Amino acid sequence: MGQVNAMSSIVVTAAPDKVLAALADYETVRPRILSEQYLDYKVVEGGQGDGTVAQWTLKATEKRSRNVKATVTVDGNVITEKDANSSLVTTWTVAPNGTGTTVTTLTQWQGATGIGGFFERTFAPKGLQRIQAQVLDNLKRELV
Repeated sequence: MGQVNAMSSIVVTAAPDKVLAALADYETVRPRILSEQYLDYKVVEGGQGDGTVAQWTLKATEKRSRNVKATVTVDGNVITEKDANSSLVTTWTVAPNGTGTTVTTLTQWQGATGIGGFFERTFAPKGLQRIQAQVLDNLKRELV
């Protein structure tokens, strides 16, 4: 199995602490910024930052979807979501950038082997980057 990675970044004009607070708000902000590929989103435990558990179905394509049950940890300016159902891990990193903030999201998982794994490593990151870009754009609009 090979590791599959998809990463996207955006610069927003909000201060890092405001961005981090928005990203860590799984009750109010997160549902508003998720793209249409996130289905049946709900908070299972907590809702604010560390210790939150949320679940959703990520419909990456017409034929590919993944049920995610993510446990959240917050360590400084990094929010990590670890899926209980797979090897999927998404990190959100918030870093000062001049008068604004750079937000980077990285999603990683152990991909399939063989020819299926080749196609997964080739095409899945591009599709996920489009989804990540939509969420980041929505975050930017949310923070205005």
